[in-house]
Amino acid sequence: MKKRGATTYLLQMKGGISSSTIRRLKAGQSVSTNSLDALCKVLECGLEEIVEYLPEESGQ
Repeated sequence: MKKRGATTYLLQMKGGISSSTIRRLKAGQSVSTNSLDALCKVLECGLEEIVEYLPEESGQ
């Protein structure tokens, strides 16, 4: 968002992304693929620019 100069308002108005989804994104929680698609369209970027895979630590 910083790189593109996007605000949460822009994501909500242009992308149709709800405030609860934005809150989940900022907290690093899971979101739907539809939300990720909308985010990529609004920010004009690829998925690899907004998503990072972090495997969970296992108790083994």
